[in-house]
Amino acid sequence: MTGYGWRRPQGPSSSFGATATTIAVWSAVGATLLAGCGVLPGVTGGSREPITVMTWAPEGSSATNAPGMPAMAKAFARWVNADGGIDGHELKVLTCNEHNTATGASDCARRAVKEKAAAVVGSYSQYDNAFTPPLEVAGIPYLGGYGISDREFTSALSYPVNGGQAALIAGSGQQLATACDQVSLVRPDTLAGDVLPMLLDAGLLAARHGPAADIRTAEDAGDYTDEAVRALERAGAAPASSGAGAGRKGAGAKGGKGCVTAVLGDRTETFFDSFRRVASDSGTVRVASVVGSVNQPLLDRTGGKDGPFEGAYVTGWYPESDDPRWEPMKRVIREHAFGDDAIDAADSGVQTTWIAYTALKRLVEALHQDSVRALDLVRALNKGVTVDTGGLTPVLRWRFEDMLAAADFPRIVNRRVTFQVVREGRLVALKKGFTDVSSTLEASAANG
Repeated sequence: MTGYGWRRPQGPSSSFGATATTIAVWSAVGATLLAGCGVLPGVTGGSREPITVMTWAPEGSSATNAPGMPAMAKAFARWVNADGGIDGHELKVLTCNEHNTATGASDCARRAVKEKAAAVVGSYSQYDNAFTPPLEVAGIPYLGGYGISDREFTSALSYPVNGGQAALIAGSGQQLATACDQVSLVRPDTLAGDVLPMLLDAGLLAARHGPAADIRTAEDAGDYTDEAVRALERAGAAPASSGAGAGRKGAGAKGGKGCVTAVLGDRTETFFDSFRRVASDSGTVRVASVVGSVNQPLLDRTGGKDGPFEGAYVTGWYPESDDPRWEPMKRVIREHAFGDDAIDAADSGVQTTWIAYTALKRLVEALHQDSVRALDLVRALNKGVTVDTGGLTPVLRWRFEDMLAAADFPRIVNRRVTFQVVREGRLVALKKGFTDVSSTLEASAANG
């Protein structure tokens, strides 16, 4: 993916004080509108109006694409509608190609407003400055976005289901601290990338580990040989002319090892292709990354157990894809996706969309009313409706008191990550259960 990090919010529009004001304004507006509204014309007792929502993601672009997200949304709608809808409401899902551009993101948001969508659910876009303002003006909640942009974690109308890139990088630091003597971080030389060392070092420091070596690079390079050599040297490993087994042997050995972690979005694959050509085969280095930069579809595409990521440490948001807690989602895919090749149950975008629509379903059921509008969902979310995702996340809730004490990302209500490793070409759990990175995120914000 592009948008591998979040940018430090700029200006007063993204401050936490502003978000609190927005909450108050929309709560007041909602109360006023509800006071003057009864049953809509043509709706008789016991009937339920359809609920329209939107899911957007880039498709067919030259960079990041996430076609599985709108495809999962459509499959979810077919599933609930086949069983009478959500609490009697037919679920209508609009999809929009965001094209991985600011213009595309803005167009999708404006279409959601025009179509009177009750929410934007389970969507992907890094262009928060393009899509957030139209949604905020219309009072439309952004429920369970992928977690790739800043304002998903500051906007009062955003309700994330994961901790975004911030939680992943902080968690990666904690994961690597116990396995690595020295750590090199390869990241983009951009404003977004500038935040990553701070988060990784906060995770390392939490386990009393020294800071990582910061290896900056272009975010769109076609070759990373020089960066790979520097990363190896700073991790305490001597480069060699070849050595595709660096990750595999490094992860299999015990103690006294250096680690190279790369967070370059879609270019992570390119980096590790360069890396394996120069890495020593002596087993003195481990490789690592985070979900989104490395995921199961990438592992499958690059050779599985014989690929460059065998043995790599990966920090994720959710349990590994083979975990039985994903079975309800997989059943819906089997029965209602009609063989849609865009949907991969192991893809983190598909998984996030499933969780986001699970949250929507719970909200509508909790409201239990004939019509459901955007303001109804916002009020329910702000009042503390809880969402049980079947163990895929902690129980989710978005009250003010559930927010994080970190001004840059206060709306991270799910501060838990999973530690995984690539074994036999599959992402599997390295440690059972979740790891809470709340204190690490708060520490990074305080030090930043």
